[in-house]
Amino acid sequence: MDRSQKQKVFDKLRKQIAECARCPLHKTRTNAVPGEGDINADIMFIGEAPGHNEDLQGKPFVGRAGEVFNRLLCSVGLTREQIYLCNILKCRPPENRNPLPGEIRACVGSLDLQIKYVNPKIIGTLGNFATTYIFEKFHLPPAKISAVAGRVIDVTTPFGPKKIIPVFHPAVATYNSDKMVELVTHFQAFRPFCTNGAKVTETANVCS
Repeated sequence: MDRSQKQKVFDKLRKQIAECARCPLHKTRTNAVPGEGDINADIMFIGEAPGHNEDLQGKPFVGRAGEVFNRLLCSVGLTREQIYLCNILKCRPPENRNPLPGEIRACVGSLDLQIKYVNPKIIGTLGNFATTYIFEKFHLPPAKISAVAGRVIDVTTPFGPKKIIPVFHPAVATYNSDKMVELVTHFQAFRPFCTNGAKVTETANVCS
């Protein structure tokens, strides 16, 4: 499939997500948040769900957690234009509560299509919910994010071999600024798969 054909697939998927009513979250959303970035990216990041700012703008990771995420990308020399970024849920749960199992089941069909058509070499899972889903999808043993954060895990998938790199959700640094150093350290696991050779960053005061 060439890029123009793939773009048509993603345009259709965005329209379907915008019109989705498969779970009650469509009743309270301002905007669905399908995802964005390079549809041919080697690296795909998957988060949990849109928050307040994401719901207003229809874009992923544009609030405080998004600012942290941008700094983490910068720490390994990546930009948003070089990755594909999306969430497990495409609509905001009320009061930013955790996704419910039924909401996840209703929504992950869209995520599965994004994984299939982007077909990244690397999948970065941001937090517990994304990690749990991807581990289940690719038949990996269950694990707590604290036990696997920053590890590179090889998997065989129907779309070819991939590497899974779980990390803590960037939002943890908005509640506890001390977590930024740990996040930056874990994010260095992506560095060998980045192509622009940016200088390694070792402190929490990166790319501010």
